[in-house]
Amino acid sequence: MPRRRLFARLSSLMLIGLLAVPPSNALAWELLGVKSITATTRDNQRITLGSVRFEPRGDGTVAFTVTLEPARFTDHFLSMKEFKCLDGPGEVFCHVPYPHAQPGTITPDDLAWLEHNLLFLYQLPTDFGAKLWNGLYFQLEPTQQGLRGRPQAIDLNYISAPSDTAEQPPYQPEQRDEIAPGVRWIESLSIE
Repeated sequence: MPRRRLFARLSSLMLIGLLAVPPSNALAWELLGVKSITATTRDNQRITLGSVRFEPRGDGTVAFTVTLEPARFTDHFLSMKEFKCLDGPGEVFCHVPYPHAQPGTITPDDLAWLEHNLLFLYQLPTDFGAKLWNGLYFQLEPTQQGLRGRPQAIDLNYISAPSDTAEQPPYQPEQRDEIAPGVRWIESLSIE
């Protein structure tokens, strides 16, 4: 076989082989059905917080519904409002429901509205009132097992009024700051 034909044939076989191998970043699971929301603490305890129901739509979006497990949380009245909280060693971790209308949908490439439904605040057990500048945002990233988010610092006062563009989530990267590992009691959230 002439050298040129051999090279062309080998190139074709290599291309077919590459197409047959799934990408290494392909998810082993789908945004479909009910998945657990779990918090992992800095001492590696896993606490199931609730679940997310994913329902794919025909237009490429996925509707979601977040349901927290009420028995897991205690009620704290902070600044005349009831919050569902976890009491940790030296820190209270409270869920802050997103207060404005939002579409309740995501895409595999844009998980922002789900992230906005997983907002929290933290404070010391001795603090009085909600310290909304101590907000936590979990930017979710795909893994082989599901989604994982590490906390980022946000000011929850930023969402005290609806944004001008209701279709765009308000907490863009410029409104979030990285948090060093080990600083917060809850080190990560996962959805699996």
